[in-house]
Amino acid sequence: MRLAIVSDTHLPRGTRRLPDAALAELRAAALILHAGDVIDAGTLDALEALGPPVLGVHGNVDQPAVLARLPERRIVEVEAVRIGMIHDAGPRSGRLARLRRQFPDCHAVVFGHSHIPLLERDETGFQIFNPGSPTDRRRQPTRTMGQAEVTEDAVTFTVVDLGP
Repeated sequence: MRLAIVSDTHLPRGTRRLPDAALAELRAAALILHAGDVIDAGTLDALEALGPPVLGVHGNVDQPAVLARLPERRIVEVEAVRIGMIHDAGPRSGRLARLRRQFPDCHAVVFGHSHIPLLERDETGFQIFNPGSPTDRRRQPTRTMGQAEVTEDAVTFTVVDLGP
């Protein structure tokens, strides 16, 4: 099963919008995961209108209507894979071990907040993944999102480059 993963969309904001390549990835997925900072409930509605189900968590700047619809953390089960979700995963130092402790029964954790794509894995195969941001690259060379392939009891994450 193919998942599309986004975080930190921060919409609406000026003329900013999701790139066409991101929209194509989102529409082609079986499930969309959003790791917070959607901002506006209308943006969440627009994501849901793309077709695949949207599961997410709220971020630190989401409006009250988004906070009412999305939890702070969640666990998503796809096939036999359990993926934890949280927006702010805390300081970089010790993050992998800290998320492993917070989500002990998960194969992986998806998070956002930094706008910096990241994939780390420990010796047991536990992974943490930040897709970056499709709309606000901050200090990164390009805008990004994520993709995951889930097969039975394994998940493989990929950062998708959406250009500058």
